[in-house]
Amino acid sequence: MSAAPSSIFNPLSSLKKWGGFVRFSHTIFALPFALAAMLIAARENRGWPGWKTFLLILAAMVCARTCAMAFNRIADRKFDALNPRTASRHLPAGSVSLASAVLLCGVSGAGLVAASYFLNPLCFWLSPVALVVICFYSLTKRFTDYTHVFLGVALALAPVGAWLAVKGAEVSPLEILQMLTLAVAVVLWLVGFDIIYALQDYEFDKSHGLRSLVVAWGPKNALAAAFLAHLILCGLLFGFGFLCRFKLAYLIGWFIIAGCLMMEHWIARRRSLNWINLAFFRLNAVVSMVFLAVVAAEVIFKGGFRLR
Repeated sequence: MSAAPSSIFNPLSSLKKWGGFVRFSHTIFALPFALAAMLIAARENRGWPGWKTFLLILAAMVCARTCAMAFNRIADRKFDALNPRTASRHLPAGSVSLASAVLLCGVSGAGLVAASYFLNPLCFWLSPVALVVICFYSLTKRFTDYTHVFLGVALALAPVGAWLAVKGAEVSPLEILQMLTLAVAVVLWLVGFDIIYALQDYEFDKSHGLRSLVVAWGPKNALAAAFLAHLILCGLLFGFGFLCRFKLAYLIGWFIIAGCLMMEHWIARRRSLNWINLAFFRLNAVVSMVFLAVVAAEVIFKGGFRLR
């Protein structure tokens, strides 16, 4: 029997292609922080907001990130085609058409608004603002050296959005302080590891007029800034645990997170650029997953981080 024609539609292959297009695997960076915020916001019910809210938060997160990544790929397609490291991406390579990428971006953006509508009025009215913020990052490398900060703010919307999805406008002053502390921590986490990731494209960005702190300050000074950002991040995460009255599980997780960040900077300074993907993906995935795990342990088992 002859093999099936390659033109036959293969759902799994198509799903893999689109998942690769928006780097769906990188959802692991933002989603754990969003789920951790959800757990804390629903603390009175041991972290469970109900199936409806939980599924809508997941839908909103997936739609938001898909929209942002599709927009990023569309906005950067010409630069990606010129960069040897990114020339094989879907749009430059022609495996995804520009029209289908635009359609995906629009549909996923509409999906975020729809999910927000069914969550609560505050989330619904803020959803267009969130879409502008998460997509605007892709344009910032053309006019500012602080593009990493804009990406950090976009990522920090995940825990803020999840918190508001559970509580709506009924957040206490303490919760606002907790939320802002976590959001700033996420911004600094992103700034640090995105500077490290940008080292790969230093020569290309410099020669093509794309801006970043690595281009503006040079790799050595930018790495120092990334280290400082992660140092402040560790302090903020410790303070966040104190504000939430977490204790042993969170403290153990804090040490693991600090260790991962130190290892990431060691890899960036001592190894070749080929090792940066290891520092970027695996170690930062551990950071976000450990944070979610220890917050879940504290909330579900009603722990407390008290200095006595």
